[in-house]
Amino acid sequence: MRVLLLHGPNLNILGKRKPEVYGYTTMKQTNDMVRARAEALNCELIVFQSNHEGELVDHLHRYLGECDGVVINPGALTHYGLSLRDALEAVDVPVVEVHLSNIHAREEWRRISMISPVTIGQVVGFGARGYVAALELLLAHIAEVRPAGRT
Repeated sequence: MRVLLLHGPNLNILGKRKPEVYGYTTMKQTNDMVRARAEALNCELIVFQSNHEGELVDHLHRYLGECDGVVINPGALTHYGLSLRDALEAVDVPVVEVHLSNIHAREEWRRISMISPVTIGQVVGFGARGYVAALELLLAHIAEVRPAGRT
C-alpha cells in the first residue's frame, strides 16, 4: 500500500503560524506521527509539501497510477485550487481532505472547498491527530472496496 501525504501552502510553518488556531505541532512532528502509524499499518507513506499549487499538481502527476490513495491538507488552495482539484480527480484513487481547524466553524469563505467534491471525505478540527485519522480512514476505505487478495 502506498499513500501520498500532501501539505499545501503555509503548512511548512506549523507550530509558528497562529498556534491558537492550527496548534503547536510542527509539520515535522505531524509527519513523524503519521509515518509511525503508516509503518504500523504496513503502508508506504510519501510526504510532500509545497507553497505552490503547480508543484503539488506535478507531484500528483508523478505518482499517477503508482499510489493507492491520497491524504491532503490543501491549505488555502482548498478554496480556489481548481488545478489541484482536477489533479486529485485525475489520480483516480480515494482522497481524504484534512484541516487542522474546523473550517466549517470559521469564516464563511473557509467553508467552501473546491477539493471536497473529489474526495471520499474530510477530517476537520482535530489538529495534527486528524492526519492520523485520515490515514486510518483512507486505508479502511481501500480495504473495503478492494476485493480480498488484491493488492
